[in-house]
Amino acid sequence: MYECGDLKKGLKIEIDNEPYIITGFEFVKPGKGHALYKCKLKNMITGAQFDRTYRASEKFNEANLTEIQMEYLYVDGENYCFMNTSNYEQEFLTAEQIGDVKNLLKENTVCNILMFQEKPIGITLPNFVEITIAKADPWVKGDTASGSSKPVTLETGYTLNVPPFIEEGEKIKIDTRTGQYVERVK
Repeated sequence: MYECGDLKKGLKIEIDNEPYIITGFEFVKPGKGHALYKCKLKNMITGAQFDRTYRASEKFNEANLTEIQMEYLYVDGENYCFMNTSNYEQEFLTAEQIGDVKNLLKENTVCNILMFQEKPIGITLPNFVEITIAKADPWVKGDTASGSSKPVTLETGYTLNVPPFIEEGEKIKIDTRTGQYVERVK
């Protein structure tokens, strides 16, 4: 159980049997009356956000969240199949649950799946992934008018700006937190 004094940004709590994350937090002590805690909450299942104010006496349950290491296997229409690496059970996440992660998700990638009451609600990729360049226009020496980067298409279909020396068929390392090029992999 959490008390209002324990609330802080990033804390995950359970309200009405749903997990919420505190995205903003402010302590307010008016001249008269009780201290108030103003929170910005985000529903971890639906993504809905709202503001709520709590009194100092209120208590909250800790969200029953677990992270399980799973390997991405394949996509079946709108559903993405993941296999638990410890017991080989399969779970499916929708494209909505995956979000923008699908741009850097390739087969056999081991990810962390966030579970709430034994149901998958989100995914976290490793900090860095290695992906092959599927299409890259050749770089013309002396072509500096377009800057020091060029767009390429990855094997996942995602388009990304990379340095001009990167060629088609090469493997590159990408930071999944920012979605940006890090280095060429040899």
